[in-house]
Amino acid sequence: MSASPPVIAASDPNSAIEVIPVRDRRDLDAFLAVPHALYRDDPHWIAPLYMERRQALSERNPFFRHARWRAWLACADGQPIGRISAQIDQLHLDRYQDATGFFGSIEAPDRPEVFHALFEHAERWLRDNGMRRARGPFNLNINQESGLLVEGFDSPPYVMMGHARPWYGSHIEALGYRGAMDLLAYQIAVPYTPSTALETLRKRFSGRIRLRPFDRRRAREDLEVLRDIFNDAWSDNWSFVPYTVEEFQAMGKELLLLVPDGFIQIAEVGGEPAAFMVVLPNVNEAIADLGGRLLPFGWAKLLWRLKVRHPRSVRTPLMGVRRKYHGSPLGPTLAYSVIDAALAPSLARGVERAELSWILEDNRDMRRIIERIGGVVSKRYRMYDKDLAADA
Repeated sequence: MSASPPVIAASDPNSAIEVIPVRDRRDLDAFLAVPHALYRDDPHWIAPLYMERRQALSERNPFFRHARWRAWLACADGQPIGRISAQIDQLHLDRYQDATGFFGSIEAPDRPEVFHALFEHAERWLRDNGMRRARGPFNLNINQESGLLVEGFDSPPYVMMGHARPWYGSHIEALGYRGAMDLLAYQIAVPYTPSTALETLRKRFSGRIRLRPFDRRRAREDLEVLRDIFNDAWSDNWSFVPYTVEEFQAMGKELLLLVPDGFIQIAEVGGEPAAFMVVLPNVNEAIADLGGRLLPFGWAKLLWRLKVRHPRSVRTPLMGVRRKYHGSPLGPTLAYSVIDAALAPSLARGVERAELSWILEDNRDMRRIIERIGGVVSKRYRMYDKDLAADA
């Protein structure tokens, strides 16, 4: 396995475009390398770890137990300059029966013909496999990196959140895609300003709510607790697809390597797990200057920055409150309680800011809670839909 992606040179903007499928490891290396050329002059882009991206797209990823994907490269003068993927998730199809496939991993220069050529191939594959709608971007589905950045280009993305060039949205919309849902990232100062209303609710229900940290000694069992709450809490949300046991256990093993004690909190009501929150150190702070490479010295730098220096920012990638508490005073109380319990240990590590992301734009209850403690929308990510039948 190569330790880093190959260097891709800039191409002539007048060159003809050829689109080729990703078939082997060499093609995948080129696929992963495309963003390095496109963002070389963007000070806010952070190269994802090349090793982690290869692992995410390998057959060992549990996602591919219920999904399949294809990927393509756009080339000019023999050099890859753009990329796209297409995915069909059987769990989504079983749940919605809507013949919707996904696109993702879109990266391309400011040339409409490149976007057109890439989407033409992705859409054709989706149609050939019976899909009537394309939705995205997903890398690879809604439980992973989702949405196209459309606001907030002036700061680096947090861990497991995407970045984009400002022209992506207009080129995608020119191909007939329309916004389906916006995902919001909230920035909040740590420590935050307590909400008087929420503090009153917490005192009211203090005798019913028990908070406890994630128990590493029974990690598998507690990961299943988190998965069960999440799948219940999010089940009515837009485009929701449940985590499988294999997916959540695999993700949990990776997260537990990075998450300090106390950064995962579980709230119980009457002895039943009712809500949880995960706080993840913003790994992007630690890898910003590594260029996606961990060899030869990146491992040492990463470990020191995570374990000794500690990132000054954190992100909340996972959170949930069981549906039976939605719409009742206990719902926001549980959410506020796990937020407070999970963010508190961050202070001991010098954390100064947190990102709560992503939040569906139509999730008014959660947005209200976050805004009451000083959260401000810092980035907006857009999901797009297109009727493939209309273009057939």
